[in-house]
Amino acid sequence: MTGAILRRRDDGATELRVNGVFVMDDVETSSEQALARTVIDLGAREVLVGGLGLGYTLRALLASAQVSRVVVAELHPEVVGWMRDGTVPGADLLADERTHVVVGDVREVVAAQSASSLDAIVLDVDNGPDFLVHDGNAAVYGSDFIEVCASRLRPGGHLCVWSMNDSEHLRRAMGDHLSDVRAEAVDVALQGRDERYWIVAGARQDDVAGSY
Repeated sequence: MTGAILRRRDDGATELRVNGVFVMDDVETSSEQALARTVIDLGAREVLVGGLGLGYTLRALLASAQVSRVVVAELHPEVVGWMRDGTVPGADLLADERTHVVVGDVREVVAAQSASSLDAIVLDVDNGPDFLVHDGNAAVYGSDFIEVCASRLRPGGHLCVWSMNDSEHLRRAMGDHLSDVRAEAVDVALQGRDERYWIVAGARQDDVAGSY
């Protein structure tokens, strides 16, 4: 597995690549921030974020006094290290007492949470189910893991997934375990191109058994 690298572009932007694939930069961050606003608007207080990236989702969450705890799962320790040593901004985010960073696979981090303990789970671990950074991430978008996510949510809690495309496969898998599944478009300007990203969200059903 190839690790994460930072690239300083000619336009002055900082770009994050993982496994040789573009993940994000520090110029167009509106969709990452929209992830946070989505769950804040839904009343979330305790949130698990899959993917630290350059910290824009985490920063938007911590900007809300409503949010009392954020567990962040980040697969690549170097990403956390860059933030701690100031290579990228965000040392203040990691120092916030509400932040709990766990270096590891998001599936293991979610599974380690207590049943019905979270108001929201936000997944932004790569480019969505159709543009995987790591082939192994396909399981993140599968029915089995979504079922685990549902069991970690409180009744009325939400799973929100960032994706480059509106994925029918993802919506179907989420619909197996969540209600009110919907895809919201986020228009972005990416390196001079007009693009559209998506946030796919669903709510925990009341009959989810929290024992996985």
